[in-house]
Amino acid sequence: MSTGSRPFRLRNTLTGRVEPFSPARPREVRMYTCGLTVYARGHIGNFRTFVAQDVLRRFLRFKGYRVVQAMNFTDVDDKTIRGANEAGLPLRQYTDRFIGQFFDDADALGIERAEHNPRATDPRYIKAMAALVERLLEKGIAYRADGSVYFRVAAFPAYGRLSGAGASDRIAGARVDSDEYDKEHAHDFALWKAAKPDEPSWPASFGRGRPGWHLECSAMGLELLGSDFDLHCGGVDLVFPHHENEIAQSEAATGKPFVRHWFHCEHLLVEGRKMSKSLGNQFTVRDLLDEGFSAAAMRHLLAGVHYRQQLNFTRAGLRQAQVAIGRVNAFLARSDRAGGGAEAGDGTAEDAEVAGALDRFEAALDDDLNTSRALAEVFFALKQGNRALHQQGAAGGTGAAPWAAAIRRMNEVIGSFELGKETSDRAVGGERDEQEAPSGLAPELLSRIEERAEARRRRDFARADAIRDELAQEGILLEDGPRGTTWRRP
Repeated sequence: MSTGSRPFRLRNTLTGRVEPFSPARPREVRMYTCGLTVYARGHIGNFRTFVAQDVLRRFLRFKGYRVVQAMNFTDVDDKTIRGANEAGLPLRQYTDRFIGQFFDDADALGIERAEHNPRATDPRYIKAMAALVERLLEKGIAYRADGSVYFRVAAFPAYGRLSGAGASDRIAGARVDSDEYDKEHAHDFALWKAAKPDEPSWPASFGRGRPGWHLECSAMGLELLGSDFDLHCGGVDLVFPHHENEIAQSEAATGKPFVRHWFHCEHLLVEGRKMSKSLGNQFTVRDLLDEGFSAAAMRHLLAGVHYRQQLNFTRAGLRQAQVAIGRVNAFLARSDRAGGGAEAGDGTAEDAEVAGALDRFEAALDDDLNTSRALAEVFFALKQGNRALHQQGAAGGTGAAPWAAAIRRMNEVIGSFELGKETSDRAVGGERDEQEAPSGLAPELLSRIEERAEARRRRDFARADAIRDELAQEGILLEDGPRGTTWRRP
């Protein structure tokens, strides 16, 4: 736990200010993260945001908070439905693949698992979405049109607080409902879309259909975290209309504040250009692993630039990150081999210097999560540690152990160093809880799961994905977690 007395100050998009972060409950943070829309594998731009949010989560725990995080998967929208139809697969089976790939990539990057990973199509959340729509209809803030239900933006005067402009100023070019329904106004947005023959749909008192994108996150956030939860995270592209609409429908339904603090991460450029498929510069974590870059280098580069600055993601930057990580990991290994020396907290002059570096590290992150300044303290500790290690070998100095301990403490937040050492793949065949063992499977299926685990250890992700897909066709769904691979039948 942190011992500093400084407040943690974080920019709140809602107020436009860097302000003290103050959760509603003592020592607990309720945090919602907008996850992937699972119609494709996540790209490196997505993971810029997810890594920033992971650093934030880790720092909150560093400060002594208990974090309860929900990260959703949008598994029903126009893109997922279209992809499933084109693939000739049930929606759930189609999206399972991309959710599995997300966890593969997130685990490689050292992104901690959220406490909750709700899927929009789970019955619990479909029920919560329908209840939210019913409340809005009862209040006259929503209305039916051509079998769908829309939110009446004019009935919510506070609309535009988050993005800083009214709907009429922001509607052009925004991601809005593209279906041609009989809306009252162009800026009204869909809460519930009328059923179509080639789409999944669910029954509701106001008509069979499926939820709108904005409704999904509101319902899941309120269901898992309650009203007035502490922190809502996403990329800057979600400020309008997605998060603006979440606020409107949630607060109009409950009459209470929806979120206390909003955290948004800036875009990523690739080699100085906007990332896009047409430019051929939209990379996945897998693509870069296949090029020979390490996941640790990716995380280091993604985490090293302040979350509110655009990040220029380059291969040269990845190579530099790999060199930097190698220097730190080499020092930690040498320090461990050397042994002896002073431990942090023994009262030596070196220990006071170590404490100062840790305090400056925390102060940098207390200042709106300034990771670039925090990393400077990691490399200050590396320099001092190497010097101490040299003195220890040459003249019996006090040792490098306190500096190694400090770097490992800092790495609890940064997460780039020794990545994989403590979170090695414990898939089937490795360590696992007994309840996670794949009992009840035929030996042939168990053998294939073990083959996939070995493929993942070799980083042969193409083979691992192929085995996952083959097993899914046979009704065995694999889910990778921090302690191993579990299976279930749909």
